[in-house]
Amino acid sequence: SVVRNALFCLETAANQKENHVYTKALLAYAFALAGNRERRKALLDSLEKEAVRKDGSVHWQRPGKEPQADLPYYRSRAPSAEVEMTAYVLLAHLTSQPAPAQEELAFASLIAKWISSQQNPNGGFSSTQ
Repeated sequence: SVVRNALFCLETAANQKENHVYTKALLAYAFALAGNRERRKALLDSLEKEAVRKDGSVHWQRPGKEPQADLPYYRSRAPSAEVEMTAYVLLAHLTSQPAPAQEELAFASLIAKWISSQQNPNGGFSSTQ
């Protein structure tokens, strides 16, 4: 009963017209874990429209964020919130029953490419997650 109520709460949140990209990423992963394929797919489709595609990779960033200047010999790392939400989208893509299709795995590899580019020299991330 507690889980059912929690999923009802998440369904209500997912039905809101304007959800932040971070919220959509968390909801997509939650619905993937819950086995709600339709809701997971709807959220991932919505997130795909908001994706930032750059240098053969895919990630998500907060709305209204200023684009970073491309400076030679310098690559800044994304803020932790962007690493986290992109990682949640990746988890949502990989957490599907049955196993993800080849097309979904190909898209997931573009996400993984961006996440790996955010590693610091010690192999960690700016994220706290």
